[in-house]
This record gives sequence, structure tokens and C-alpha cells, in this order.
Amino acid sequence: MIAVLGGFGAAACWATATLCASRSTKMIGAWSVLAWVMIVGFVVVTPLVLVRGIPEALGREQLVWLALSGAGNVGGLLFAYKALRVGKVSIVAPITSTEGAIAAVIAVLTGETLGAGARLMLVVIVVGVTLAGMGPGGGSGDPLRATLFAACAALCFGVSLYATGRASDVLPLVWAVFPARLLGVLAVALPLAVTQRLRLTRKAVPLVVTSGLCEVVGFASYAVGARHGIAVAAVLASQFAALAAVAAYFLFHERLTRVQLTGIVTIAVGVAVLTAIQA
Repeated sequence: MIAVLGGFGAAACWATATLCASRSTKMIGAWSVLAWVMIVGFVVVTPLVLVRGIPEALGREQLVWLALSGAGNVGGLLFAYKALRVGKVSIVAPITSTEGAIAAVIAVLTGETLGAGARLMLVVIVVGVTLAGMGPGGGSGDPLRATLFAACAALCFGVSLYATGRASDVLPLVWAVFPARLLGVLAVALPLAVTQRLRLTRKAVPLVVTSGLCEVVGFASYAVGARHGIAVAAVLASQFAALAAVAAYFLFHERLTRVQLTGIVTIAVGVAVLTAIQA
């Protein structure tokens, strides 16, 4: 039950963060959005890390998992923001939602079992991603570029989800969230600030702050769920795509071609069935 609640909690937070990022990336660009999201998260998490101190269980293996978790999260967010800048939420979110399937596959390769039904659903998801990326460009965006960026984001996020699950097994929750924020500030925010390329507008402030907070809370929720089942928590967390796509339809009046809609439905069905199988 905790794995399920943790996964759905992450889904709600990440859906909100995705919707906010879809607007802010068009205002200040993907790099600046990533920088501010990391700064917000760093400000929130760092005091908790200082209070908690260095955990006794922090060894070489845990440092490797934390490094993979942080790098995957930062890289995934950058690709996702680039995708949202040129594509629709209803296309980008379902593709990045395959992060859970990727994390589940990694979990299987390292010891968990994967049946024929789960393997079939992974193929179905791949077909859905391909269909979702087909569509007109021009004024309606660039579906192909958005699909490629979103696929790269899903791969990065999948690695990050699995690594976070492994690290959160023995480390305090806050240490599972901290690495990405530290890396994001050092590798993204500081270089942009030094070169005077860090942008921010008044309209973008509430969006990047909300995204930053939701990313931290979502990551923490997932980490709690992953302690009780990485595969279940990861796949349920990926349901943020359905929430984001529905919200984008009503909030942003997004419209899709029949082929794209078929792809998105295919992804949703594949992820839902995979969730049931893995649970």
C-alpha cells in the first residue's frame, strides 16, 4: 500500500510540475527553468540535510547510486523542458511517463522477475511512443523533436528512479532528494549566473517556484514508495502523464491528431496494464 500511495503522490506532484514547466520554458527557456527549479529545491532541502548530518550508512556504493540518481534527474528534467518548449504537454508527458517502465526493466535486469505479459506491454508502450510523435509541425510545434527529447528524458528519469530506489533503501529520505539539487546548482545554475545567461521574468516566478517544490515533494514521495517496491512505485508514479494530459486539454486547449491520440491511449493502456502486472 505504501508503494502505491508513494507512487500516486509522486504522479500528482510531477503532473503539476509538468504543467508549470510547459509555460515557463516558453518564457525563459529550458536551461533557465532547470536552474531555478534546482535552486528552489536546493533552498528547501539543504537545511534538512544539514540538520540530519552525514548518515553512517553512506558508503562508496551509496555514493554511486546518489550520483546516478542526481545526474539522471537533472538530465531528465533538461530534456523534458526542451521537449515542452517545442511540443505539447499531451505528447511529452505520456512519453516521459515511460520512465516507470524503464526503471522496472532495470529492476528486472538486476534481480526482479518479468513475465511474458510485462514484456508485451513494454513493446506496446514503444509503439505508442512512436505514434505519439507523428503529426504536423509548423505552428503547432515540432512533434518529432518533442518526441526525441521526451524519449531521452524518459531514459534519464528511468535510471534516476531506479538509483533513487536503491539509495533510499539505506539512506535517510532527504539524502535521496538532495544530490540532484546540489548537482543542478553547481553544474547548471552557477555557470548560467556567472555568464549572465540566467533569465527570470515576473510571470515565470510562480511557475518555477511551484515546479521546484513539486519536484522535491514528488521525488520524496516516490522514494518513500520505492522502499516498499521499486517497480510498483516507479510505474504508478508515471501516471502523472494522464493527469497532465487531461489538465492540458482543459487549461491549454491542446488538440491532437487521431494518430497522436491513438499513440497516447496506447501508452496509457500499456503503462496501466504493466502497473497491474508488476503490482
